Amino acid sequence: MERYIAFDIGDKRIGVAISDPFNTYALPSETYFRKGFKQDIEALVKIAKDKGATTVVCGLPVNFDGSEAVQTVKTRSFIEALEAELSVPVICEDERFTTMMAHETLISEGMRREKRKNYVDALAAANILDGFLCKINKGENK
Repeated sequence: MERYIAFDIGDKRIGVAISDPFNTYALPSETYFRKGFKQDIEALVKIAKDKGATTVVCGLPVNFDGSEAVQTVKTRSFIEALEAELSVPVICEDERFTTMMAHETLISEGMRREKRKNYVDALAAANILDGFLCKINKGENK
């Protein structure tokens, strides 16, 4: 049975989300606070294995017009290093607006600014994974 995990990779934090058992929707899981490139790769590999991921979906930041930005290059480099250490497929998914949507959700729920940083990345990862799951459930991916 397929099990998807998503990572929203940022410079300071990485949001983690996992699919429900039926791959219908995404559940925010945790926020990993970055410690260093090698440690981060090792930690994400462990998280993916511990969660039983059969596919990893990584958010790829691009400009509003879809062109690549400096952050795209940095993230792609990290994803390539992660992919080299994983034994499951890694898929990049457009992450435009996912963090903004996560912030809006947390603000609408009345969460204070200082607490949002602990949740926003996991919720953004869930938004990335929801978009991916929607595509595969419609037969558009994989």
